[in-house]
Amino acid sequence: MEYWTELRSALYVARLGTVMGAADALGVHRATINRHIDTLENYLGVPLFQRHARGYTLTDTGRDMMTAAGRADEIFMDFLGRAGGLTEKLSGTLKITSLAGLAPLILPAVDDLHQKHPEISIEFIADEQLARLEYGEAHVAIRTGPRPTTPDYVVLPFRSIRFGLYASKRYIDNYGKPLFKNLRGSALDIGNTRTDNHSIDKLATDELRRHAFVGPGRHNETLPYTQWLNSHIPSESFVLRTSSQQAITAAVKQGLGLGFVAEHEARSPRLTQIIPPADDWSVPLWLVTHADLRRTLKVQEFIRIARA
Repeated sequence: MEYWTELRSALYVARLGTVMGAADALGVHRATINRHIDTLENYLGVPLFQRHARGYTLTDTGRDMMTAAGRADEIFMDFLGRAGGLTEKLSGTLKITSLAGLAPLILPAVDDLHQKHPEISIEFIADEQLARLEYGEAHVAIRTGPRPTTPDYVVLPFRSIRFGLYASKRYIDNYGKPLFKNLRGSALDIGNTRTDNHSIDKLATDELRRHAFVGPGRHNETLPYTQWLNSHIPSESFVLRTSSQQAITAAVKQGLGLGFVAEHEARSPRLTQIIPPADDWSVPLWLVTHADLRRTLKVQEFIRIARA
């Protein structure tokens, strides 16, 4: 393929941000990288990069070209594996990205993949910023919320995260555990009782308003329990509001107040369940990859394991 070597050099500059980083990764001199980029730009008649003191950033034309080059590179490396008889012995690097708080849900699949295919080097990117799969920033992304609709993305359901209301041992020692009353006036602990949100609404409001809370901002629509909190807990009851679910979980564990914690994060001796997790307070998770990258063996294998 004409100019493939030059394209690959430009792709590594785009991924790593510097000529020196690309040269080190490809095992060539930086003058070679510069020459390859000049060759491409002269051939196309437009710049692919903007040069600045901190490195290189892509122009619009450069982004379009690197999108295609990144996918071609992945497919070519996968072809080399197939041609070399590595169908049953996968190798290379697999980059997975998600929010840091989802790691406990993803690591079992990562461990299973490693046990079956130890030659695969796994990179887990925990970042609030969404990875651009079309640029090769990750092979698989785990996304939360509404189903992603980006063109050329392949989206598969993974699982759901349910949230419940919890308090730390420290909080309960200092302020007591909320106890609700049934219709006959008897104390009722619903922390370990199966019930629905309609029943909880009738039981909980007066008792919970006596307690301190941590939670999201009133207009945070990304967390499934926000509306319930806004309807039942007055603003003055909140000692902390934050846009980060990780911060809410940490604050609940610290004992600042009651708060909603994901079911998988709440398996801690430091936390006591006040209201059980419910489907109404849940968000779906999605396994997302690019249509081209999904064909690679390592991506297929990880998705198979994760959805098993």
